Amino acid sequence: MDTDDIAPPPRPGDPIALLAKLDLDPYSVTELDARIVALEAEIARTRNHRDKAVNHRASADAIFGR
Repeated sequence: MDTDDIAPPPRPGDPIALLAKLDLDPYSVTELDARIVALEAEIARTRNHRDKAVNHRASADAIFGR
């Protein structure tokens, strides 16, 4: 069974799970805008890392004939 596509269960105190639970009411519009910019930058960084991992895996599969 290939487990590469199965996401691990969230860990207790996982920052990703905590993001969804964070109360945004105390933030000003300016702070919310800054948060959006920071989160979008993190999304771009994560996608870039994922793409590198996919390309690395594809290269390894091509070399080893999978």
